[in-house]
Amino acid sequence: MMMNKPEEKVGEILAQTNEPGQIIILNGVPRAGKSSIVKAIQESFDGIWMNLGVDTFKKYITPKRYHPAIGLRPGGERPDLEPLIAVLYAAMYESIAAHSRLGLNVVVDVGHHDGYSTPLGILAESARRLKRLPVLFVGVHCPVEVIMERRRNSVRGDGLVDNPMLSRVCLWQREVHFPGIYDLEVDTSLLSPEDCAEMIRKRLESGSPPSAFHQLAALSYEAQFNKIR
Repeated sequence: MMMNKPEEKVGEILAQTNEPGQIIILNGVPRAGKSSIVKAIQESFDGIWMNLGVDTFKKYITPKRYHPAIGLRPGGERPDLEPLIAVLYAAMYESIAAHSRLGLNVVVDVGHHDGYSTPLGILAESARRLKRLPVLFVGVHCPVEVIMERRRNSVRGDGLVDNPMLSRVCLWQREVHFPGIYDLEVDTSLLSPEDCAEMIRKRLESGSPPSAFHQLAALSYEAQFNKIR
């Protein structure tokens, strides 16, 4: 009997389900440990898990002349790029939605903030693009001092560990975790990537439906601002 090729078997599996794939969005500052959690999820979770995070779109998809693109730091560093940011986020989230609708699970690492020269309301708009899809929104926390130590130890670090860099990291911390509506929060200074992945797994298996993105989708940026700040 002729055996199916692996890609044919995968196609059969996806064709047999009408359920959308699970989406996990990890939100946190650079070097908080999001990428390591993504790797742990891809290696240990059942099913197919696609990585469609900010690093993928910034490094491999967006032309270099538009960098840092959706990796723009808070503080209005590149006002000339800001009109493009909302479009790039929309494209990323539409891709996430398309993968989920085809039955593929998606894990996303991102650092959402609205610290641009003009607020763009991207998080609420992104949530609306995933309406009616299963989304678990996870806040990935890490203390500033641990972030700074990781910068010093990283081979990718730029060596900037002075007060200006500390100020930028603190700004990231303040802006990325606003408005702070999450389904689950983890601290990578206390937990390994595998431990974080296991917490996420248990939250998905708990049977309690995630609600963070539904709440964010229902609120305009102005409503979030007035309600929480």
